[in-house]
Amino acid sequence: MVRRHRWAWPLLGAGSALVVAVVALWPVYVRPHVDLPARADAVLVLGGAHDGREQLGLRLAREGYAPRVVFSNPYTNSAMLNRICHGGYSFEVLCFDPAPRTTRGEGRELARLARSHHWRRVIVVTFTPHISRARYILQKCWDGGLLFTDPRPHLPVPRWAYDYAYQSVGYVKAFVEDC
Repeated sequence: MVRRHRWAWPLLGAGSALVVAVVALWPVYVRPHVDLPARADAVLVLGGAHDGREQLGLRLAREGYAPRVVFSNPYTNSAMLNRICHGGYSFEVLCFDPAPRTTRGEGRELARLARSHHWRRVIVVTFTPHISRARYILQKCWDGGLLFTDPRPHLPVPRWAYDYAYQSVGYVKAFVEDC
């Protein structure tokens, strides 16, 4: 009987810590601040899962929010991005391979493009758990206006758990790195 109670307190403590972490990080990963689209110089679609972000970026340009869409294309071979990057649109489409192939590399390219084209505001499209960290990193790279939105993909619970851990580690890395 004594053995069973020896494990009860550490398990209760670990479970409580997990609940506190989930609740504390809920507004960061599950309900981050998302901006309403507004007129911008460009739409930047960050790389990642093909979860609707590409279609959202194209739709925002089609609806007149920006005259161009910039796609991060860190993929070795993506049929979808190849079609998008070589398709005919009534607006400009730019594609780039970030260096490094991370949000930091995307931020560096954003800063370079914004400087060379005199952009003042960009709409950034990524997925929900990445918005807060992407905002933090891109603001380190460029001081222009950033509006963040996402396609609101449905994520299963195991994916949310993975993203809580992945994005948290990414925040620590971003905290110690410059742009």
